[in-house]
Amino acid sequence: MPVSPRYHPDPRFFDLGEDYGDAVSAADFPETRLRVRNDRAAATVGLETLTDAEWVAHFGRFAPLPGQPGPMAMRYHGHQFRTYNPDLGDGRGFLAAQMRDDRGRLLDLGTKGSGQTPWSRSGDGRLTLKGGVREVLAAAMLEASGVPTSRALSLIETGEELERGDEPSPTRSAVLVRLSHSHIRFGTFQRAAWLERADMVEALVEHARSLYHPAVAAGDVPGFMRAVVDASARLAARWIAAGFVHGVLNTDNLNVTGESFDYGPWRFLPHYEPGFTAAYFDRTGLYAFARQPEAVFWALTQLGGALKTVAEAEPLTEALNGFGPAYIRELRAAFLARLGVQSLCEAADQRLLDTTLALLREGGEGLRWEPLFFDWFGGFASSARALQGPRGKLYQGEAFDAFRFALFEHAPDRPERLEVPLFAAAEPEEMRIDEVEAIWAAIDTHDDWAPLEAKLQRLHEAGQARG
Repeated sequence: MPVSPRYHPDPRFFDLGEDYGDAVSAADFPETRLRVRNDRAAATVGLETLTDAEWVAHFGRFAPLPGQPGPMAMRYHGHQFRTYNPDLGDGRGFLAAQMRDDRGRLLDLGTKGSGQTPWSRSGDGRLTLKGGVREVLAAAMLEASGVPTSRALSLIETGEELERGDEPSPTRSAVLVRLSHSHIRFGTFQRAAWLERADMVEALVEHARSLYHPAVAAGDVPGFMRAVVDASARLAARWIAAGFVHGVLNTDNLNVTGESFDYGPWRFLPHYEPGFTAAYFDRTGLYAFARQPEAVFWALTQLGGALKTVAEAEPLTEALNGFGPAYIRELRAAFLARLGVQSLCEAADQRLLDTTLALLREGGEGLRWEPLFFDWFGGFASSARALQGPRGKLYQGEAFDAFRFALFEHAPDRPERLEVPLFAAAEPEEMRIDEVEAIWAAIDTHDDWAPLEAKLQRLHEAGQARG
């Protein structure tokens, strides 16, 4: 049997019908070479028992898994850099399957680079191998940092030479499969509203509410909006705490579960830099690091606009207005989690948030983002480790004194985590661009996958150590 007894297919999005997606077929690739197989993620949905040949058949050739109807390219619209585009949709991917995980959550298997669809426009529907490797790395780092994220389940090299204008060409090709909580985007609702199909908007709300926000009562559209606002605020806060820059926060790249996905030109901050951008084409800094909460809120207002077709504006506006307080609350919680300390009270927690950001700002390029949280993980219990470590000389001055006072107000959270060997190391696991390029260079020039495999293992161990 190719799947384990823990595999529970539940293809619910397909029940919405042809108004929401198109049946498609995957490209017939010249070859299928399995490069990344994420058995830890696969085990959560009962797919870890697949042989490599079965794995390639399902995730390279896309033979339907048991109980699944076959691939569907999802239809959606979206604002791209705040310009509305009604010609979007799954142009190089599709929804391959849906199933329940070991906690009963509905999860999607979504593809990237699986071939052309009715929504490909002039694109070839393919993914570069480098792009696939970068998505694997981004998802692994975010998961290790406690950010709600899709997981890269599979990466298969497909044997085609692709021409791209933004990297050396021809370049190698791949198909990626991600495991994600939902691919229902803000833009999915925008499309239904643009078509003036209130019935479609209502069906989408009920579908997403019942599956992803069941605590909201049936028919409570503002309640559904509040749930999406809260989930999105948590996501934005976690990005900031992780020093992550998504790069392309269009309304087709944000979903109703508040889970980060679709990683293109992402970067992690080397040091505190509010205006840091990830995408070379983001010339105005619209999606710069510190503007990400603003971008998420703007996208939420577009979702609210779509929902106005089936609900009154005032309660939707009230739900939107909850984003600011929710974001600040979630940002405090995210920084406490990254520093490994317990909440004390709102004022003290805010003081720790403010002084941490001030120290990062004052530290300049000498104090990198990730090492600060590594050095001081566990609060007071890590003072000797931090002050005697490679950045000890940076921890001085007024900004540091204020940070230390605020940090030491907070008790360590699960201090036994500091006994893990990870915290005996001098440096944390980071995701700096030079390391990303070195990992890719080993693959590109020598077909050496060992550095990637080692990095993924270290990231997993780092996530386990942080709990």
